[in-house]
Amino acid sequence: MTFISIREVAPRDGLQNEDPIPADGKVELIDALSGTGVRRIEAVSFVHPKAIPQMADADEVWSRITRNPDVRYSALIPNTRGAQRALAAGLREIEVVVSASDTHNRRNLNRTTDESLDDIAGLIPLVHAAGATLEVIVATSFGCPFEGDISPTRVAEIVARVRADGADRIAFGDTTGMATPRRVRDLLSEVRPDLLHFHDTRGTGLANIVTALELGIVEFDASAGGLGGCPYAPGASGNVATEEVVHMLHDMGYDTGIDLDRLIATAELAERLVGRRLTSGVLRAGPRTRLV
Repeated sequence: MTFISIREVAPRDGLQNEDPIPADGKVELIDALSGTGVRRIEAVSFVHPKAIPQMADADEVWSRITRNPDVRYSALIPNTRGAQRALAAGLREIEVVVSASDTHNRRNLNRTTDESLDDIAGLIPLVHAAGATLEVIVATSFGCPFEGDISPTRVAEIVARVRADGADRIAFGDTTGMATPRRVRDLLSEVRPDLLHFHDTRGTGLANIVTALELGIVEFDASAGGLGGCPYAPGASGNVATEEVVHMLHDMGYDTGIDLDRLIATAELAERLVGRRLTSGVLRAGPRTRLV
């Protein structure tokens, strides 16, 4: 049975678009996720609090969670200063984002794509010297709300550069849910990532994952309850819901190592923490095996 790796991103990507959640709630959510069987959790982001106030308590949250030895925890950073903070806090899996779209990169990071790539080239040795790994996430890989379609060649050029600079892993982000199965095939026929991050903004998230599975991708991001979005991209509603992804994968015969019932209970916790109804269909209706 093929194992599909899911990285749970609700504590970071999922909460960055919500009203700030107290540290107690974030710790409770991460600890609950750590008990579902998920193997990877994007726990915090070390970003300037004026930019993303929802992540201002990253140090406190990271210091207070109960770390499951079977779970790999990671942090997202925007630049070298963020990497220094993450490494000082003891994180050894670091993620940095750069947009294929120059306009989105300016909105998200207040610099051009080339300037971000220069910064990434400089921080890779810093991360490696600390015994950590760096994953480069290429945002707007499938389209940009400001510039429109993004050429696969553009994404491939960015991947070639960061791999040459020593990046350990590559992820493609569908920042505003512009991907479709056709566009997934088009991009992956040009260049392949280690992991894919889909939003379900236009209802194509699960179809995109099935397409990527057919093309041999076995690592995906997902967010409990479908929480998430991009503060700097209009219309960037939530990520694919982890419980919907796991429900589908298990029925298709894939192994994720995740307990679906515990995962649904954790999505219910996420819903209570943010104080609004989440959109996940599996959260609402339960798994297809639940009878009435």
